[in-house]
Amino acid sequence: MRRESNRYPGKSRETRIENNMTAKEKIPISAPSSTVPRFNARESWRIFGIMAEFVEATERLNAIRPAVSIFGSARTPPDHMYYMLTERISRLLSDAGFAVISGGGPGIMEAANKGAYFGKSPSIGLNIQLPLEQAANPYQDISQTFQHFFARKFMFVKFASAYVVLPGGFGTLDELMEAMTLIQTGKSRNIPIILVHEPFWRGLLDWFRDRLIAERMINPADLDLIQLIDKPEDVVEAIFKHYETRGFLPLPEEHELMLNL
Repeated sequence: MRRESNRYPGKSRETRIENNMTAKEKIPISAPSSTVPRFNARESWRIFGIMAEFVEATERLNAIRPAVSIFGSARTPPDHMYYMLTERISRLLSDAGFAVISGGGPGIMEAANKGAYFGKSPSIGLNIQLPLEQAANPYQDISQTFQHFFARKFMFVKFASAYVVLPGGFGTLDELMEAMTLIQTGKSRNIPIILVHEPFWRGLLDWFRDRLIAERMINPADLDLIQLIDKPEDVVEAIFKHYETRGFLPLPEEHELMLNL
């Protein structure tokens, strides 16, 4: 017959189990209502706020096709060559029939909106509310404001027929890597990703080759997702070339893919 442990003489089996439980195991599954943080209800209602951002932006932008998303630094002044280069690219795209989507703020974003604003096609700004407030630039035919970065990033991808990326910082790199990852993994349709101004991007591309490819973190063919172009006219030509055998709108299978983005 199995003998009971005498580690806790005179105590019941349930008491011995209680004494052997760790502090983590003793935490009740459902905390008393008095200890539930007051903001839990706010967290639940926040889900509806996120849904509202997706619904409102989709309804406002759904008819804006084709479109090109342009990214770059918010810190670039109007007299900088990057600003003027962006404005020229955006104006050419707008006159060629592309709506232009930017982040709606200053710097490269403003240059992108400005070029499109004075062109033939809509200028769209997807603004973001930040702790250090980002002022919306005045060159927007359609201005949509977001509280959540991920909802805003989704709209950049969903409505873009191409990505044009000018020099920028962390936010610009984030958008670039997001687009490359989605296309590489087959979660998004294949669209042109164009990096503008080769001297700025050269070091990053060299690192991709010397580290990511050399150490087999990515396949050599993954770099084919990127085009490096300096001239504004060549940017527009590269986008048209990508779509010369098909239309700009998503194909049925691509539309289905984007529903699962």
